[in-house]
Amino acid sequence: MRIIFTCGGTGGHIYPAVAVARVLLEKKPDTQILFIGAEDGMENKIVPHEGFQLETLKISNYQRSLSPKAIAHNIATLFNMSGSLRKAKKIIRQFQPDVIVGTGGYASFPALKMGAKLGIPTAVHESNAVPGLTTRMVEKDVDRIMVSFEASREKYTNPEKVVVTGTPVREAFIYTKRDEARKSLGLDERPFVVSCWGSLGAREMNKKITQFMKRECEDAEPFRHLHATGSFGWRWMPDYVKEHGVELEKHPAVDMREYIYDMPTVLAAADLIICRAGAATISEVCASGTPCIMVPSPNVTDNHQEKNARVLEKAGAAVVIREAECDGDALYETAESVLKDPERCARMRRAASNLAVIDAAERICTVIRELTR
Repeated sequence: MRIIFTCGGTGGHIYPAVAVARVLLEKKPDTQILFIGAEDGMENKIVPHEGFQLETLKISNYQRSLSPKAIAHNIATLFNMSGSLRKAKKIIRQFQPDVIVGTGGYASFPALKMGAKLGIPTAVHESNAVPGLTTRMVEKDVDRIMVSFEASREKYTNPEKVVVTGTPVREAFIYTKRDEARKSLGLDERPFVVSCWGSLGAREMNKKITQFMKRECEDAEPFRHLHATGSFGWRWMPDYVKEHGVELEKHPAVDMREYIYDMPTVLAAADLIICRAGAATISEVCASGTPCIMVPSPNVTDNHQEKNARVLEKAGAAVVIREAECDGDALYETAESVLKDPERCARMRRAASNLAVIDAAERICTVIRELTR
């Protein structure tokens, strides 16, 4: 079997495809897999790091504005898309896939669109509660639309195409043992806090984490803390932290990196994660059973991140703080209150685990096998 996965932009689009690819290879080792992504997306780091072949297309996004600058940008995007469709057609004809699966991001559009046009079975996975732009653009062309929530079915023009699968995570999120993870990371008895705002980062939230870092350094490092800035944040945040009086070289318990590659190990070891509420993040947090403080992004379609986060909050797995209502002090004090209550942490951990859909990758594999027939 030959499969193309097409995705890009953020880890939330890429890692679900990686999870499914690994399950397919486990069941049928002779499966041939190719990823198609964008020239400048996170997939250029993640996909090769995970051991898969990657082909790239020149992709740019659409700006929802009528300003002259946005109009010029969108014209350039259309020009790029024409070239990307031609290149996608060439890649598909050379690889000759049995099925093409898209898991999100603008980079997935050309391969899905061209694959459907060439008569190859196609499927798109939408991890969020409401369809994103790329999913809306291809929903009439693809053979299957895979979603995380049953309530999402009504959002599509052809609900008979929709299959509820959940959002897959790598098996390591499910099976990594907490004690082994903490030992491998060299952690001591202090609580371990992880914070991140996605693979790209979020400028305002990174600023708030700077104040969080300042507080923990002033309080003699009451817990170990690992923060991932994201690729954009890494360009400015190290200097910003220093400007605000945080000298990380004097505080070894506080670690700042661009990106966390071993997230399954880190989450298994963590006592608390502070994060956004994208569907992929929620799936990973639940699979690893990690208590969380979620600050949903307000800059998303139909406010779907807050809706996602409220599900965890209602179940007792998360504390939700709206971005407009939080700062570094609020995050720090909330983290303190959670970590000082072991029974609460245990309840949050159980609640998160109960929400996990651990067979999502298997469900998507079933859809793929049905399409190849």
